Amino acid sequence: MLTWLKLTCLPPIGAWLIRTLGVLISIRYERAEIVENLHREGHRVVFAFWHNRQLLMPLAYRGGGAYALISQHRDGELIARIAERLGIRAVRGSSTRGGAAALRELIRAGRSGADLAVTPDGPKGPRYVAKLGVVQLAKATGLPIVPVTFSCSKKKSSRAGIGSKCRFRSDEGSFDGGSPSGWRPMQPTPTWK
Repeated sequence: MLTWLKLTCLPPIGAWLIRTLGVLISIRYERAEIVENLHREGHRVVFAFWHNRQLLMPLAYRGGGAYALISQHRDGELIARIAERLGIRAVRGSSTRGGAAALRELIRAGRSGADLAVTPDGPKGPRYVAKLGVVQLAKATGLPIVPVTFSCSKKKSSRAGIGSKCRFRSDEGSFDGGSPSGWRPMQPTPTWK
């Protein structure tokens, strides 16, 4: 009963909170033109961001129809339901459970023209250490990996002007998309008859 309530009530509240944060803070996108140019040219990307940065990542995505790798764990179900309310489709799996099937599903989605999103350090870590799966995904789809992060700051958080760590009352948030490294468009595979 408690699980049903959690999975029924929390997703709309969580999606609302994320959208509300997106309205309350001033968001600055840095280097967004990299992804915009790739999209304009008809290319899709693999967004990679650290696991502890996932909360506000739906606000960073300005495309349509991305697929995100989300764990099969109980908490993953809640995250998947919130993400789907924010327009991001969930592919369920991780390095410890259902990973091979999830990788195949992500490859199909990427090859069919969707953006993909993964946390290369995963929920079990080690933190800030990328696992090989994101590279395998990029290689199999031909999509570039675009590292994305979110940071926030509150300017003049005290009278002395000393900065502080991000809190919900933050004045400004920033999404930064790095350059896709070593990327070139995937060449069509020749078919032999």
